[in-house]
Amino acid sequence: MAPSGSRSIKRGCQRVLYWIPVLFIALIVAWSYYAYVLQLCIVVYLLVYHVVFIMFVWAYWQTIFTKPMNPLKEFHLSHSDKELLEREDRGESQQEILRRIAKDLPIYTRTNSGAIRFCDRCQLLKPDRCHHCSVCDKCILKMDHHCPWVNNCVGFANYKFFMLFLLYSLLYCLFITATDLQYFIKFWTNGLPDTQAKFHILFLFFSASMFSVSLASLFIYHCWLVCKNRSTLEAVRSPVFRHGTDKNGFSLGFSKNFRQVFGDELIKSSLKTTSQIPDKAFEPVIND
Repeated sequence: MAPSGSRSIKRGCQRVLYWIPVLFIALIVAWSYYAYVLQLCIVVYLLVYHVVFIMFVWAYWQTIFTKPMNPLKEFHLSHSDKELLEREDRGESQQEILRRIAKDLPIYTRTNSGAIRFCDRCQLLKPDRCHHCSVCDKCILKMDHHCPWVNNCVGFANYKFFMLFLLYSLLYCLFITATDLQYFIKFWTNGLPDTQAKFHILFLFFSASMFSVSLASLFIYHCWLVCKNRSTLEAVRSPVFRHGTDKNGFSLGFSKNFRQVFGDELIKSSLKTTSQIPDKAFEPVIND
């Protein structure tokens, strides 16, 4: 019991630590709200500011608390298949068993060696674009990456919200930078009253401008990924199909790739995925 108890305590401590980046962002946003609304306090700016602020907080909340989508039960090994796999000590024999199970499943991708993709931790055959997250300790459909700033995996279920989070946070920082610029200049020309507000204005400009640069680069990169219908993992390592490696294996063209994330096709593909019917979000483009 002691080893199991120590593992539970360690896992609990890790879960608490994973929330530190989220708490950091929340504190930064709360301070920026105080500095902008209570210290800068310009009515015309505040109307636009609150619209962007609300959209930013909503997208951030959705990205954090939308649960990643996991493979359904038909991809998990049955009890008899698990026992059969455990009895085999040769890799080729195990692959024969996995190929038999996979023949009725919509699986097109393979490992670099051409083998069926199998997760030892979750005991399942990995669907296309599915990867195991070591932090969540689960297999995630269309996994892009695990983001410490939202303490969640970014994948099929919440990628739209992640993109909106990047967009609204970028707009939030750009708006603060643009409207705070004139007061930032006045700070260095001694045009501001010598009050506590001037230091908030100074650091607000620095923070917003620095975050704008990093968010802009990240947002542009993910826009490129959306246009190509790739995840971050697939951009680093191209998926391997039965016919070989193909970095554009899931691309359906700019318009369909874009609508797959932001348009009404996302709802349709979500419904199809619940029954694991291959759809445009997961089925590769097979070239004869």
